[in-house]
Amino acid sequence: MTEYTSNVTQGPFDTIELNALNTYEGSTSNHVLNSTQDEGMSALEVFSQKYAPLHGYISVIVCVFGIIANVANIVVLTRKNMITTTNIVLTWLAVTDSMKMLDYLPFVTYFYILKDNDLNYFSSRSYSWMCFLLFHASFSIVCHTVAIWCTIVLAIMRFLIIWFPAKGSMWCSHRRAKISIGVVYISVVIICIPNFMMNTMREDLKNVTDVNGNTYTDVIYHSDIRTKGVFAVVKDINFYIQALLVKLVPCVTLTIFTFLLIYAMHKAYKKRMALKNQGKKEDADRHHEHNRTTGMLLAVVVLFLITELPQGMLTLLIIFIPSTQKSVYNPLGDVLDIVALCNNAINFVLYCSMSTLFRDTFVRIFCNCCPKNRPGWSKTKLITNGNGRKYNSTHDDTTATAV
Repeated sequence: MTEYTSNVTQGPFDTIELNALNTYEGSTSNHVLNSTQDEGMSALEVFSQKYAPLHGYISVIVCVFGIIANVANIVVLTRKNMITTTNIVLTWLAVTDSMKMLDYLPFVTYFYILKDNDLNYFSSRSYSWMCFLLFHASFSIVCHTVAIWCTIVLAIMRFLIIWFPAKGSMWCSHRRAKISIGVVYISVVIICIPNFMMNTMREDLKNVTDVNGNTYTDVIYHSDIRTKGVFAVVKDINFYIQALLVKLVPCVTLTIFTFLLIYAMHKAYKKRMALKNQGKKEDADRHHEHNRTTGMLLAVVVLFLITELPQGMLTLLIIFIPSTQKSVYNPLGDVLDIVALCNNAINFVLYCSMSTLFRDTFVRIFCNCCPKNRPGWSKTKLITNGNGRKYNSTHDDTTATAV
């Protein structure tokens, strides 16, 4: 048994994310997490210190559920009867969320649950795990940013389809949806290059004497940021890229399109009521189908906005009041993390609860053992409107959603 305590030199903000604004979702300060006394600590710092041991276990549960749920999303949304422009975007959103949680699961298991008691958070004696930590710090930002911009693409396309019914479907074709997703992936990787350049590690060497009198060198690796020379300029560039393109611009864009979608849904509802009053029930049902789809997609966008808006507001505060980062943002790092993970995992629940077509397809794929025509399940039939167009309908003549 070794008798020593590692003498880690902590900077004012030595965190796992290692990057500009240090805005990776796990941005909890080592200074907060590794403090052993409550004296002189704010209430948020005390909360962060006490929550950290629980964060690993909660995150593992959320990640396992989220990975299974997103794999189910991908399987269902890629069925032939499910291929739509909207579902193409939702599929790649599920792919991104899956990759993020597959990456986060080993990170939180090793650096939280299996952490050596004598080491600080995000430190390790394993060189391989520190390499993984550096990969995780960059990869998680890429996945998170891709998911944000995929959600923005989703909101824009749905708005165009509702606001311009004649040309919206043409503008938002399958091909353009795939091109948009490809542009998002490539662009995010490019804008995150400065972040990749910033991440590094350092090692601390300490001579240790064990209980038997044997002396050996203990090597402990810590995360670090390159800040000297040209990296001082890269750090500033990275700061503004992360602040603007990862936080502020997406938050503002999501907010704008949330209100536009709500207004578009209100107009669609009024049009549906007018059609029903004119006795055009089939046309009214078709509008109800689009409105239900929009409502579900609006729920996806709003949940993303609820997740991102607090971080965006804190980012704005940090720009004008830098001390906010240490006193507010850092202690809330793990909380922001778990909220983002929950958002990545909850879409499956939304699809099942709000989309009859998704639910029926899921049951047909994964629940073949369930009896058909089970009481309580909606039956779908094909209805042809006056123009010869076909769409799904439930037993009560309300149409199933497009997702």
